[in-house]
Amino acid sequence: MSTVYENDRIIFAPGDVDLRLSPLRGSLLEATFVLGAFNPGLTVLPSGNLLMMVRIAEALAHPIKENNVRALRWDEDLGYVTDEYPLESVDASDPRKFHFLEGPSKVMALTSLSWLLPVELSSGGERIERVHYDKVIQPQAGFQEYGIEDPRISRVDGTYYMTTCSVSAERHSTVLYTSIDGINYSMRGIILDHQNKDMVIFEGKSAGKFHALTRPMGELYFAYPSRSPHAPGPSINLASSPDALHWKPADKPFIRPRKLSASAVKVGGGTPPILTDRGWLMVYHGVEEGGTVGIYRTFWALLDPEDPSVLLEVHDDAPLLESRSELTSDIPNPYLTDVVFSTGIVELEHEYLIASGENDLACRLTRIPKSTFKPTK
Repeated sequence: MSTVYENDRIIFAPGDVDLRLSPLRGSLLEATFVLGAFNPGLTVLPSGNLLMMVRIAEALAHPIKENNVRALRWDEDLGYVTDEYPLESVDASDPRKFHFLEGPSKVMALTSLSWLLPVELSSGGERIERVHYDKVIQPQAGFQEYGIEDPRISRVDGTYYMTTCSVSAERHSTVLYTSIDGINYSMRGIILDHQNKDMVIFEGKSAGKFHALTRPMGELYFAYPSRSPHAPGPSINLASSPDALHWKPADKPFIRPRKLSASAVKVGGGTPPILTDRGWLMVYHGVEEGGTVGIYRTFWALLDPEDPSVLLEVHDDAPLLESRSELTSDIPNPYLTDVVFSTGIVELEHEYLIASGENDLACRLTRIPKSTFKPTK
């Protein structure tokens, strides 16, 4: 069981989103609702206030129409539109997506389309100061036609680097945005190609280079030897870059799923690694079987300050964070359980403030004492 922290709460939820100001209102006449406001990137603005970049999953209020299931999509010429598919041709048991039953490849579509909403907080994250609807980030290229997901923000040498996952029929890719003020972002394009998710850039350089955690995915994994402690599946890898645009994957594996553990299904990057007096503090997620999509928990590790490929400590026995159902019990229409997905971190005087998505529904802020990360060796 993870520790229950004194300051651990929901800061932003679907009911806090004003859909009258949604970018979809520019062309879509359909009624929609907020399926989730979650997985926020987190950073410190030049003013000292904090900025959460919140993923807003906006869904059709009536996804089934005349025996057809409908999906939202952004079109370069038409704006936001709906596509229809015969209901009998899909498996719609997951409220987040539906899978097509026939075809040579595994194909799915989403029941919502995600865009990003900047939410400014006070310097300690105690309250919301402003919601910047005039600064939303929405699809602007074909590789984003099904939305933009799961931002992570790192500040390196005075520039903000935000990685996002862009979704389309073209590819499932990592797209970079940069900013000099933390609020106004410019898209720099695709930096990792198909099915490489959860790319998280270190908040600072090592040996003069940018470094990042990556998590390539696939439908096929080869078996480890029977005596190996590792389980096949999505793992966290490392990559480096001279400019944050061109990335070289490391040759050696990094953190892999571990048999008979809470990370037996997959692991993936969480918050941007930050430099401490003991090394790079890396907060990540591990998944085990259970629930609708698996049980997601947050763990942590320390990496060598000079060479991030060297793991100093890995703490994956007791989770740093677990989902807390009581936090979202008063929010209508929860559809997942057992999912905490940490995506942002800032350092306070005596604590770290960690931002997470709680059950793909709302934004959770947790203050964790620095003493939690004390040496164990």
